[in-house]
Amino acid sequence: MPTLTTYKMKTKGKNLYLRVAKGHFATGRSHTNYFIDVTVQKSRVSEAEAVAKELVNFYNRNTMIDTILCLDEMQVIGAFLAKELTRGDFMNMNAHQTVYVVTPEQTSGNQLLFRDSVAPMIAGKHVLILAASVNTGYTAKAAAEAVSYYGGHVVGIASIFATVDECMGYPVSSVFNPHDIDDYQINPSHTCPLCRNGQKIDALVNSFGFSKL
Repeated sequence: MPTLTTYKMKTKGKNLYLRVAKGHFATGRSHTNYFIDVTVQKSRVSEAEAVAKELVNFYNRNTMIDTILCLDEMQVIGAFLAKELTRGDFMNMNAHQTVYVVTPEQTSGNQLLFRDSVAPMIAGKHVLILAASVNTGYTAKAAAEAVSYYGGHVVGIASIFATVDECMGYPVSSVFNPHDIDDYQINPSHTCPLCRNGQKIDALVNSFGFSKL
């Protein structure tokens, strides 16, 4: 199996880590010198819960959330985040004291679709978009447009790692950002300094993982 040499950066939070690999990586729309590995955080219960406990601090007292829309296989973290939002010791803005956790269906044309059984969990609801990472914002933008199309109201975008503070006017909150990595760079593929220097691409990456070249 192809592997990348990653290292784990411990934080002050229990079970909260930042795993990265340094090199030359290509995403669908950009090149970066770090691969941010979020696969374990999306899959391991202890780390997923730690991420949720960190994210809930952005929303638990001043944001009404009826539905968490999970992108990039973020359902485990989404479930823990919903649990944190409805804990008795938090002031929950949601009058129903419950939160839906849903995922969109993606068509062959990369459009996001909600079936008739799921659409009522979006229509008229305050929706938090939960993504693994927000870099170019393309995926988050598509999700926000889909929520609006189905009659929902986007209240924000949350992620494990983000390079932006807002997307389409919506605030982006994240556990980690480029300030956690001193020399982090992300550039459009046509202006990539690593490409100009002749450094070969190590892997193709996205929020689901990597494919080593």
